[in-house]
Amino acid sequence: MSTLVHPGTNIDLEDSMKATALNEPKNSNEISREYIESLFDMPFMDLLLKAQSVHRQHFNANEVQVSTLLSIKTGNCPEDCGYCSQSGHYRDKTGLQAEKLLQVEKVIAAAKKAKASGSSRFCMGAAWKHPSDKDMPYIATLIKEVKALGLETCMTLGMLNADQSQQLAEAGLDYYNHNLDTSRLYYDEVVTTRSYDERLQTIDHVRRSGINVCSGSIVGMGESREDRIDWVHQLASMPLPPESIPVNLLVPIKGTPLGDKVLSEGQLPVLEWIRTIAVTRICCPTSYVRLSAGRESLSDAEQALAFMAGANSFFYGDKLLTTGNASQSNDDRLMSQLGLTPMAPKPALTVVDALSGHKSQI
Repeated sequence: MSTLVHPGTNIDLEDSMKATALNEPKNSNEISREYIESLFDMPFMDLLLKAQSVHRQHFNANEVQVSTLLSIKTGNCPEDCGYCSQSGHYRDKTGLQAEKLLQVEKVIAAAKKAKASGSSRFCMGAAWKHPSDKDMPYIATLIKEVKALGLETCMTLGMLNADQSQQLAEAGLDYYNHNLDTSRLYYDEVVTTRSYDERLQTIDHVRRSGINVCSGSIVGMGESREDRIDWVHQLASMPLPPESIPVNLLVPIKGTPLGDKVLSEGQLPVLEWIRTIAVTRICCPTSYVRLSAGRESLSDAEQALAFMAGANSFFYGDKLLTTGNASQSNDDRLMSQLGLTPMAPKPALTVVDALSGHKSQI
């Protein structure tokens, strides 16, 4: 007696998994470009199932890491990143007003608000090509004060040399963000004021200093799927992939070269963004994969798919540096509906000086 198999049942999934398994690496250091390409080619639902399975092997399936991002110095950046309104090269077209460094007290007030709202990591960004020596004491103070609240700390300050990385490590910095943005081949279409190798060098300095690496991409800048494959391969080929990987979708800003290009030619389909998130999860299984820029444009169902694809981190708050973000109340509603719970912030530890009796937190 023969067994009937309906089209679209498990036999299709098995065929898809077998095709991908032909290039399945034994460990993350052996991930080939061909394997990543085979993942991108999988049927969408099969890919999401595989990504969710990998995700559950390394993380609590229904827990998300919530971060808040604050711009501590806005605008007039000397870099010419073609997507960024903060570049001084495009300020006449974007109209973004430059702002000076925020006072320490204002940054700490924002960090306290972030913790009270449920964030466990506080990220601070400055529109610099690189920090100057005179800025390092200010940065170290911010790191120490935010950590004293029991929050993880993250900084994005541009390029770093080895000495600056070590100073940040000594101050206690948990994560340093330095995105690769795209593939090596497409990189010159995005920025010309620093090289791809300079980005990799900063990441190497950060890694050698003992700070966790946060490095991701911006998809939808006019790059091809081949570029997205190359970017994932670059991360997976590192001796240790970044502990945190933001996968941004370009928010096109009028007046920036890439923003104008996308506004004219059309945006990347959301499902291709989610496909990239799923492939990133599979190839970097122990990394936090973060939904960042572009999330405010997603429907509830699309965000649910992104979490299914292995995203387990996102930014809280109404603003990401200079672009909009989903509202906090909407995030709370969605997390409740999806049954997602935020990771709890680390409690601050109170230390009492035995001689003076002075209390401080670390």
